[in-house]
Order: sequence, then C-alpha cells, then structure tokens
Amino acid sequence: MEFSVFSDEHYMKLAYQQAQLALDSGEVPVGAVVVCGQTIVAKAYNQTETLQDVTAHAEILAITAAANYLGAKYLHECTLFVTLEPCIMCAGAIFWSQLNRLVYGASDPAKGYSNFSSNRQQHSNKKNTTLLHPRTEVVSGLMAAECGKIVEDFFRELRN
Repeated sequence: MEFSVFSDEHYMKLAYQQAQLALDSGEVPVGAVVVCGQTIVAKAYNQTETLQDVTAHAEILAITAAANYLGAKYLHECTLFVTLEPCIMCAGAIFWSQLNRLVYGASDPAKGYSNFSSNRQQHSNKKNTTLLHPRTEVVSGLMAAECGKIVEDFFRELRN
C-alpha cells in the first residue's frame, strides 16, 4: 500500500498525536481530527479534566472547531477521525452535525455508541441500528491496536 498524506491512515496518525497530547495533560487519551476535502479543519483531544466540563470530549471539541472554521453547523463533506469509538453523547453530536464519514480506531465495549445501539435494540421493538445520521459512513478498526493500547495503559496506570 502506498502512503499518502491524504490517506485515512495519515489522518488517524494525526488523531493519535492528539491522543498523546491528552495523555500528556492527564486526560483520557482520545484524539480527533476533522478533515473536509483534503484540508484539516479541526484537531482536538479530551479536555474534561482541564476544562472541568463533562462534554469536553475530543469529538465534541473537534466538531465545534470545524463548524466554527467552516462557518456552518452541518459538516456534510467532512470526515471525523477519532482514536476511540464515540460514546452516545458524541454519536448524537455526529448525528446532528451530519458528518459524511466517521473513522475510528479502537472499539469501546463499555461506553461506545454501537453497544448502546445493540442493547437498545434488544429491549425494544423499534429497529435502531445506529445512533448516527443514516448517511454517515462508518469505518472502524483503523490503527485499533495502537489506539486501544494507549487507553488501556492509561487506565491501568490510573488503577495502580
């Protein structure tokens, strides 16, 4: 495979660098990058502790920054790269911003949106396959090992 600065791998590596910044700040190491066309319009990392704001997840901060940069609330032509599967709050923000694509690294079996969707489907007659906008394309597992390891190591260290 030929490497390109416009590849999903390149942008996920930038999101991973954001996760490293979160780790260096004592935050849960999750990073996000929003790309529109081939232009990076936002980069962010978790800042819930720094800002004392439970909504300051990397995805929320990146979506807000991208919307401000573009001067538009809808991100139809944009892709969000994030190192960890979004939670249901972030899935809601992805839904409302109408992102074209979501690319995430590691799955989050405890708090990821896909688990909520599956659990909800089991307890309801309504068909709810996703919490994301129906037009949002999802790519999962990109750099999953690296993205998962940084989070696992963070929580292992926190428990010790």
